[in-house]
Amino acid sequence: MSNNNGHRYRGPVRAVILDWAGTTMDFGCMAPAVVFVKVFGQAGVPITIDEARAPMGAHKKEHIRQITEIESVRARWQEAHGRPPADADVDRMFAQFVPLQEACLSEYSDLIPGTLDVIGALKGRDIRIGSTTGYLPGMMAINLKDAERQGYVPDSTVCAGDVPAGRPFPFMCLQNVINLQVSPVTACVKVDDTLPGIDEGLNAGMWTVGLAVSGNEVGLPLADWEALDDGDRRARRQHAYARMEGAGAHYVIDTIADLLPCVDDIEARLARGDRP
Repeated sequence: MSNNNGHRYRGPVRAVILDWAGTTMDFGCMAPAVVFVKVFGQAGVPITIDEARAPMGAHKKEHIRQITEIESVRARWQEAHGRPPADADVDRMFAQFVPLQEACLSEYSDLIPGTLDVIGALKGRDIRIGSTTGYLPGMMAINLKDAERQGYVPDSTVCAGDVPAGRPFPFMCLQNVINLQVSPVTACVKVDDTLPGIDEGLNAGMWTVGLAVSGNEVGLPLADWEALDDGDRRARRQHAYARMEGAGAHYVIDTIADLLPCVDDIEARLARGDRP
């Protein structure tokens, strides 16, 4: 590992840090969304899929808490229970969420098309592969097993519970840097399909790439996305791109299959002395 002595880093990309659902597997980021809807329904407070997706990327308990803070959800909760949601409600729904999520993860674990080709190309360039997730370790164990069965094994995986705080804080990204023993952070690229995931990478000082189509912003399984007419697909894509760009992503692409040109461009920018 070279010592840059305070000078701008001009070497290659050393690591790519990937999210899971909506980034490398589960096209549409469906698994968590459907379970959030179910848990709130069991509490007598129906929520929409858009409300379920709003905090996507956060630690799952924090995600539930943030759903309860959505004005429309709080109003429905007040109507159903005669009081606003409390911490005890969040704790109870989270306890219900965990086994429900673990039970259905493998139903949504297919790798997103292009994942294996891109991972293989990155590793062929001696780029390490890290990963971050809002899933808990038990959930992640299921995803890791399903991913390995399909040929994907990242070099490092960090869960929100492994660090002081999850997204948008940078700690999962930085723990990956430690695990992978790469430096500097400006030689690392964070790839994510959620806005908190983009914030995570930016806060870690990394280049960020937003995935607009395969994940939370469009929020459709692959077959449903492909079934849209051209106009609807174009409108949804434009909206997702605008959201990712507005969050500050350095690059926005449809899916992980489009990642390699971004890495090439980042390396060209690094060679010129650019920083994220």
